[in-house]
Amino acid sequence: MRESDWIDAGEAQRRLGVRPQTLYAYVSRGRVRAEPDPAEPRRSRYRSSDIAALAHRKSRGRKAAAVAAEAIAWGEPVLASAITTVADGRLYYRGRDAVLLAETETFEGVARLLRGGGGTPAPRVLRRAPPWAPTMRGRLFAALAARAAADRPARDQSPAVLADEAASLLDVMTDAVCGEVEGGPIHERLGRAFGCGARGVDLVRRALVLLADHELNASTFAARVAASTGAALSAAALAGLSTLTGPLHGGMAARVSRLAAEAALAAPDEAVAAPLAFWTSTPGFGHPLYPDGDPRARALLRLFPAPPALQALRESVEAATGERDNVDFALVALTEGLGLHSDAPFVIFAVARCAGWLAHALEQAAVGSLIRPRARYVGPTPEA
Repeated sequence: MRESDWIDAGEAQRRLGVRPQTLYAYVSRGRVRAEPDPAEPRRSRYRSSDIAALAHRKSRGRKAAAVAAEAIAWGEPVLASAITTVADGRLYYRGRDAVLLAETETFEGVARLLRGGGGTPAPRVLRRAPPWAPTMRGRLFAALAARAAADRPARDQSPAVLADEAASLLDVMTDAVCGEVEGGPIHERLGRAFGCGARGVDLVRRALVLLADHELNASTFAARVAASTGAALSAAALAGLSTLTGPLHGGMAARVSRLAAEAALAAPDEAVAAPLAFWTSTPGFGHPLYPDGDPRARALLRLFPAPPALQALRESVEAATGERDNVDFALVALTEGLGLHSDAPFVIFAVARCAGWLAHALEQAAVGSLIRPRARYVGPTPEA
């Protein structure tokens, strides 16, 4: 991180117009990051971007419309949740570090943790064969759509029954990817479907754990909105899956792959310059919640070397923008490194994140209220 990204206490107080006690309160609440000053360790220095964001919010005032508008795009939290948080550049599932969980835990165990400890998967003999479709992605949609059309509304069921249903839906998703009903841990079943060896199977397990949830991302918010209506858990998961397909979410890996292909045909520097010329971010790099780098990407990429073309792309992007690779880049590197199908990043992402969608759907069902924000109308003046 550049030295210019940090300022001393006096400058921070001046920009915010506050006393030292107030600045320290912002730090204790996690709204401003601080660290010892390398030049004088007894003093602290403060993240200038945090100060700027806080000053902007203060200048806007606390009108309800302004707060709501800012919350839509990486702003203040808008929903209470006990499931996942990002704090100090780390990802936590119910207070447990996701990177540490990925070292040893199974995906099923982490999914159970996200749900709050409940849920038993359906026995293999009770699961129906997945619907046919020519692609893994197509079978995922067909399987969830069939369940959503037939399952009872969540509002009519007990928490224990819903937890069991959530666990069984992860098996339904996995069966759909594999094209058949199988037994065993989900990461092993997916590994067999992808044709992985033992090393690849373990990398799939780690990726599933690291992608299981990510606070109130777009697909999870969609799942919670669906769940807030009392809809079936499968309908909430289908809402999440549909949202995941967007190129700014689960479809980002495909954009990373295209960028890598362009970089392989031309010079990586030229491929990187194209999106920057239009003031857009580079696919696979940077993340608003991780200014110091995505810990999920680090956890995966430390285990295998990125393919040469992707390594060259990484070096060019970091040199041009200072941004570090994120989990989308890591998924593409994993796919190319293991020789998996080109849609593997989306499939792994979808199965993994379904654990989070279902956990949030259960939490929303327990709340029992409808998510229904208002729109701030900016159209023509209504007729008299």
